[in-house]
Amino acid sequence: MSALLHDPALEGLLGLMGQMFIFAVCGIVLRRKKILPDQARTILTDLVMDLILPANIIHSFEVEFSFSILQKFLLILVIASAAQAVSMVFAGTLWKGQPAHMKRVLQYATQVSNSGFLGNPVCEGVYGAEGLMYASVFLIPQRIVMWSAGLAYFTDDPDWKGTLKKVARHPCIIAVYIGMFLMITQLPLPDVAEKSLVRLGGCTIPLSMILIGMMMADVDFRTLVSPMVVAVTAIRLFLLPGITYLGCLLFHVDPLLTGVSVLLVGMPCGSTTPILASKYGGDYVFASKCVFFSTLMSLFSVPFWCMIMGV
Repeated sequence: MSALLHDPALEGLLGLMGQMFIFAVCGIVLRRKKILPDQARTILTDLVMDLILPANIIHSFEVEFSFSILQKFLLILVIASAAQAVSMVFAGTLWKGQPAHMKRVLQYATQVSNSGFLGNPVCEGVYGAEGLMYASVFLIPQRIVMWSAGLAYFTDDPDWKGTLKKVARHPCIIAVYIGMFLMITQLPLPDVAEKSLVRLGGCTIPLSMILIGMMMADVDFRTLVSPMVVAVTAIRLFLLPGITYLGCLLFHVDPLLTGVSVLLVGMPCGSTTPILASKYGGDYVFASKCVFFSTLMSLFSVPFWCMIMGV
């Protein structure tokens, strides 16, 4: 046990999770003290999704090109698609007895994780730039499902043509296009552009966690835990990544791809859950509790899965 506690990889992971917790607390305090107004949430979201994350993604693709990397891209897309299919089965079958306003939230929270904001920084922190590169590709199927089947849980009217356009034009997906082009052509970026990407990408974890903290700030801690909140958290953080891990072991998937897949599938409920619930008549207070509690519990589940996988 003593050797485990002093393992450098585990210490590094716990240090990363501790930093993320501190940044989230900063977001909570800044929001509750009104230093960051409510509209700052939208501004920060756009900043992270449209600039910071794309810069980090482009930088992560600056590796030596090989066809084995393209094969791994295809494999991780298959794993991501299978994970979305399993999530959809659970979302469609587990919550049939719940009231409609809560059922929508539970279905969406089961289907859509917070992989974009939280998963990318975690994969980068655990596996470095290579982990972030594969994570960026893994998220493509979720982005498609998020704006199609995920949105249909609230609206019952998915626009598939509009969904594909929205996904294809998403800044993070455009960053994947650019990153793959640079990787395949091996074109070097000018030094000033390279350093700018590095510095912008370095803001990913602090800004992402401050944003999540802002979303947590409106939750009443006294009424946080309920059976349904615990249930959806257990499914997101343990059941779904557990199925993914066993599937990867069964098919002898590369350890790096297995780790990235398990961590991303095991991310907490998507931060868009309360936003869509508020917009389309769902229980946005309950949705906020699901996001907050699952995010809090991920501080324990992420190190747990890393130890299981021997990271």
